[in-house]
Amino acid sequence: MRRPLNNISGERGSTLIEFAIVASVFFMMLVAICAGSNLYFTHNALVEATRRGARFAATQKAAIPADPAGKVRDTADECDTTGARLTEIKNYAIYGNEAGTGTSLVGLQPTNICVKYSNFGVGQGSVSVTITGYSYHFVIPGIDRQIAMPAYRSTVAGESAGTAP
Repeated sequence: MRRPLNNISGERGSTLIEFAIVASVFFMMLVAICAGSNLYFTHNALVEATRRGARFAATQKAAIPADPAGKVRDTADECDTTGARLTEIKNYAIYGNEAGTGTSLVGLQPTNICVKYSNFGVGQGSVSVTITGYSYHFVIPGIDRQIAMPAYRSTVAGESAGTAP
């Protein structure tokens, strides 16, 4: 006499176990893809923040007439701490506007941003915006750690910003 296939006692429940193993691997891969995508988004956002800040710094007019956009500054070795529009440059990199209103881009802080001028003036020199000291909070189930992101830098040549030399 032949026994039906679904009543074989040695294989009862094996489909459920196989599904549990395959589903757990599949969902772990899905969560890892989402976490990796978020890390990649953060990387791209930091690159864009430096580009945006450097472009704004190269084209800005000074708010103080005694400190025009064409004034030559040289801070090649360290961050500029005295620039007339330094706060606005950092706000533009972080928030996308000069006022510093809105939501901070991926949790950036003004202390993470360094602005460097090199022989900067109207149509000459360059300005660099660098993001340093940023830590990405990597979270997936079972793993929670801080990843120190590398320094991001964009350098743009000095432009006229509507000022005649």
